Amino acid sequence: MFRTLLARLFFLLALAMMLSALAWAGIFAYSERGPRTRHFAQLLTSVANLTRAALVASHPAQRHELLNELSRQEGIRLYVAEEGEPMSSRPLDPFLAQVQEQLQENLGPRTRLLMEHQGERAIFLRIPIEGDDYWIALPRERFARSHASQWIGWGLLAASIALLAAGAFVSRLTRPLRDIAGAAREIGAGHHPPPLAESGPEELTAVARAFNQMNADLARLSQDRTLVLAGISHDLRTPLTRLRLGLELAMQDGELRDGMGADIEEMDRTIGQFLDFARTDGDETAVATDLPGLLAELAAQYARRGIAIETHLSDLPPLPLRPQGLRRAIVNLIDNALRHGGANHPVELVLLTPQPDEFVIEVRDRGPGIPPTEAERLKRPFARLETARSNTGGAGLGLAIVERIVLQHGGSLELLPREEGGLTARVRMPRP
Repeated sequence: MFRTLLARLFFLLALAMMLSALAWAGIFAYSERGPRTRHFAQLLTSVANLTRAALVASHPAQRHELLNELSRQEGIRLYVAEEGEPMSSRPLDPFLAQVQEQLQENLGPRTRLLMEHQGERAIFLRIPIEGDDYWIALPRERFARSHASQWIGWGLLAASIALLAAGAFVSRLTRPLRDIAGAAREIGAGHHPPPLAESGPEELTAVARAFNQMNADLARLSQDRTLVLAGISHDLRTPLTRLRLGLELAMQDGELRDGMGADIEEMDRTIGQFLDFARTDGDETAVATDLPGLLAELAAQYARRGIAIETHLSDLPPLPLRPQGLRRAIVNLIDNALRHGGANHPVELVLLTPQPDEFVIEVRDRGPGIPPTEAERLKRPFARLETARSNTGGAGLGLAIVERIVLQHGGSLELLPREEGGLTARVRMPRP
């Protein structure tokens, strides 16, 4: 029936407000009936007692003038009730029936209350005075009472105004969802829409922020894919061309064969980096991981190859991590440090816990370092310093691979210069 969120929310608000108004009207009518009954009965009792007292206390010759004065000044008429005179058979409503019961308690059981008598509409009160029954006729307008229906009318008007305001509010509330739906259609069509406004309620702000992050990730993935294809075309074809030329010249030259072997190793490293970069590790499940043990094992693997890695590892309990991805990231950082740091200064692998809710992994070297202004650029795919292009080789994917893995863990990668020269690659991660 109601297919849109706007219509459903508006219907639920309208239904809730209608039920609330009806409940309020019922409670109001029930709670104010008793006080209004007592007040009206007390008012009529006072009028009856004052009229009876004035009539009894006056001289018989002055009673006619007194009755005329009451009628002229207060609209109160008093006349004798005749025996057997017809009276209205219309039953009193529940409110007036309670008033009559209260009057009978105050004025006697012979008291009667009518709202119409012998075709005249007024408040008729029959009371005994000195043995005879009298009718006291009071004008209705002097004792007009407000009905609950009047309050219900005002309540319905207020509810209508509130519903209009609620409709405008709900429309504004659901607008970000419509914007997200439109942006999702654009992404499905292959476009990259501008970021959504991250404003409004906290939940919608979180949805918009997550959508913007997804949109940015998709855009970056598309750019990375384009760069990977360009890198394959450039970085792999160059050593292949050298191999082809070498084969055409001669295979007897030992130096040439060594160069060709180096080219093959470079191709293998480059292909490995391409595969690591293309691998997202998104399907790897987080498991309880002994992080100090994992880092110590990596250092031991390098030691078996004759490469010394100094370790300074703080104690940590097992943490839910993706060990394969994290291992790949640390290996890339260590390989970068070995490639740029030289053989005279060992690489340092450090595990710190500066805050209770985070841990830090640092890979330190004593190489030439990088300019601080280049730190962010070098974390992009295929970004390299000019000196690294000719001296160290590689495809420029190592730091991009590391940052992608670190981001999947909710962390960050920082490239910081060391005071005495060199570089500190700092991986900062939240502690689950």
